[in-house]
Amino acid sequence: AIIAQATATLAVMYPGRFWAALGTGEASNEHITGGGWPRKDVRNARLRECVEVIRALHRGEEVSHDGLVTVDRARIWTLPESPPPLIGAAVSAETAGWVAGWADGLITIRHPIEMLRQVLAAYRDAGGRGRARVQVHVSYAGDEETALRIAHEQWRTNVFSPPVCWDLEMAEHFDEAAKHVRPEDMRSSVLVSSDPGRHAAWLAELVDVGFEEIYLHHVGQEQQEFIDVFGTEVLPQLDVTSP
Repeated sequence: AIIAQATATLAVMYPGRFWAALGTGEASNEHITGGGWPRKDVRNARLRECVEVIRALHRGEEVSHDGLVTVDRARIWTLPESPPPLIGAAVSAETAGWVAGWADGLITIRHPIEMLRQVLAAYRDAGGRGRARVQVHVSYAGDEETALRIAHEQWRTNVFSPPVCWDLEMAEHFDEAAKHVRPEDMRSSVLVSSDPGRHAAWLAELVDVGFEEIYLHHVGQEQQEFIDVFGTEVLPQLDVTSP
């Protein structure tokens, strides 16, 4: 209900511009509630209940619900003209096929191209509607050595695949797990290059796979250089700059 309230408010503030990506969560975010960390199948079921509650609240209904989540006579009084899209977050093809049953669109993160094809195909083959989105972690600098150093310094605690990234709870747990991550290991999770043309080619591959929206995340702290270079040298090479 709290998420429904927040998303409805943002949709009122930014009509037609806001959407929410809903996933099954990570222990690093959710352990603070003290409610324990359920199995993945239980988290899936809980998410599905939450989606139904959110959609009912977005329709203006008064909602009570007793299940994996509990809601008591909730209602949203200020609603947007159109409910914000609820996008399904999926890393694997299995989850992508599952979220197709309820999501208004798909969002995933960048993986090897063949794996991304499988994720998107699973979503579409299961009847998934809406636009396909992908988040891409990049590291850019004026030289290759610096770009790789930035990726390793800033993002080495984020290279782990499920279930590790789901189940670790504290920042120090990620720090410990990342002790043996080498700079060269970063290339499997981050697009590292000092060449704007190489970045443009990588992004073009994602367009060819079928992704309609690409969200770039520069893992470094020098955001202005990234924005300037990608705005002038990378995006103009792609048909992604038009509204």
